[in-house]
Amino acid sequence: QVQLLESGGELVQPGGSLRLSCVASGRAFSTLTMAWFRQPPGKSREFVAAIKRQNFGTAYGDSLKGRFTISRSDAKNTLYLQMNSLKPEDTAVYYCAATTRGLITSSLAGAQQYEHWGQGTQVTVSS
Repeated sequence: QVQLLESGGELVQPGGSLRLSCVASGRAFSTLTMAWFRQPPGKSREFVAAIKRQNFGTAYGDSLKGRFTISRSDAKNTLYLQMNSLKPEDTAVYYCAATTRGLITSSLAGAQQYEHWGQGTQVTVSS
């Protein structure tokens, strides 16, 4: 069983930056396809970014590439999400997700592809 623990969420002013982290345990991290999703208040969950095993590719949600960067450290069993130029509409609970399967790029954005989820970390962008 894979356990995921997110951290790094906090209150930040518009235009600011945050880096979220997700530590995975229970399985060799290098074998996991990893992703970030978010759920804004009153809205449904949406895809943020994903990264394939062994850094074999990434994918981003619409309009997020350029502001958000996903990365991973297999040595530290950790997934990261660097978020820059934050906007109030980025306010959401951010979830880390993982699957033991290798996914093709076109499947990375599907929440149903991931069988393991963290508890989430709150990001609030407000002045």
